Amino acid sequence: MRWALVKVALAVTVMVVVAFAVPLGLVIKEMARDRAFTNAERQAAAIGTSLSITTDRAQLDRAVASTQAGAAGHLAVHIPASAGAEPMEIGTGRATAKDLATVQRVPRASITEVPGGYALLQPTAISTGQIAIVEVYVPEGEVTNGLATAWLILAGVGVALVVGSVAVADRLGIRMVQPAQRLAHAAHDLGEGRLGARVPEDGPAELKSAAIAFNSMADQVVQLLANERELAADLSHRLRTPLTVLRLNAASLGDGPAADQTRAAVEQLEREVDTIIRTAREAKPQTQATGPGAGCDASEVVRERMDFWSALAEDEGRKVRLAGVDRPVRIPVARPELVAALDALLGNVFRHTPEGTAFSVDVHNGDDAVIILVSDAGPGIADPEAALARGNSGARDGSTGLGLDIVRRVAESTGGDVRIGRSVLGGTEVRVWIGLDGRRATTEGRRRGRGVSRRRRAHQ
Repeated sequence: MRWALVKVALAVTVMVVVAFAVPLGLVIKEMARDRAFTNAERQAAAIGTSLSITTDRAQLDRAVASTQAGAAGHLAVHIPASAGAEPMEIGTGRATAKDLATVQRVPRASITEVPGGYALLQPTAISTGQIAIVEVYVPEGEVTNGLATAWLILAGVGVALVVGSVAVADRLGIRMVQPAQRLAHAAHDLGEGRLGARVPEDGPAELKSAAIAFNSMADQVVQLLANERELAADLSHRLRTPLTVLRLNAASLGDGPAADQTRAAVEQLEREVDTIIRTAREAKPQTQATGPGAGCDASEVVRERMDFWSALAEDEGRKVRLAGVDRPVRIPVARPELVAALDALLGNVFRHTPEGTAFSVDVHNGDDAVIILVSDAGPGIADPEAALARGNSGARDGSTGLGLDIVRRVAESTGGDVRIGRSVLGGTEVRVWIGLDGRRATTEGRRRGRGVSRRRRAHQ
């Protein structure tokens, strides 16, 4: 559309310039010609006054020399022969005898072409009753004097008009096209699951209305997906914890057909729940909304989830330590997302460590990032990279791969990451780096994050 507007403006402006500039150039040419011959007529009239008074050669020589044309050698006087007098030629004549005879026969001013220019032949009656001819030579340069400059000015004005119209059309095209392009890109981003895509509500009235409608639709999509995720997370919380308790209780039943059946039923139920969760995970988008106002208080969410898991921890005799949640810590992560990530990490502690294993949760608030450390005193993870790879693929037998994958996606959505290492308690430490500005965490910031773990070890 932008280039179409430019082409239309270019074509219209060129036609207008041609329609006005060509006739105006011809008019200017004619005006220059008229100016040159009008000046020649004025020079001839000055000599005509002298001819009407006298035909004395000396006086006429002085009169011719006193004029501008005569001083330049461009004026001549042709006096025909009279009774007792020879024809008289004053100055340098350039007109042919035929042209002179024609003007004498028909006493009317005439312009004729001569070598190098034109000659104005002006008939003048003298005292003898005859017709003398005053010839004024007009060089070609005087006829076209200033014409080239005038045409250059006209061409410059025409080019300026064309360039100006193209520039204006281009700016108008940009003003119309850019909002449409932004709307198209936002729609494409939204279609790919980037729910934070929004469109500035500016531009022409029609596109502005479309942008407002698009933003409203995107907000509704984000809200619907947030509700869906919250419902899925709530279902996960409601099922996972009772299943964990059932599995632990089933493990303590001892041997026997009833115990084996109970354990088999719990395992089958876990597999069914895993299948449901995996299906829901594959059906929902892999990105989340990051628009203005999205986020939560990490301290509040951590306290809430620790209260939730503390009852089970007390039943299993686990020591729990919580630090860094005494003041609000805002992070750009939706509350349901953080709840799901924390439950996944804490659920792994209960699932993969023996009863009585202590664990802790620490929140560290930095200038550009928030670090959440989940540590335990269990046996640890022999191959952290393989564990993260399983979390990326979800291909481990007996697992949905949802736990670490949820945590990883939450961290990466803010520009952060997830690291697994050895905790100060002797077991596994999962470090979740959450960026506060939406950019990838810097090397210096990651170094500070690793320093947090070293300082915690030193304090132990």
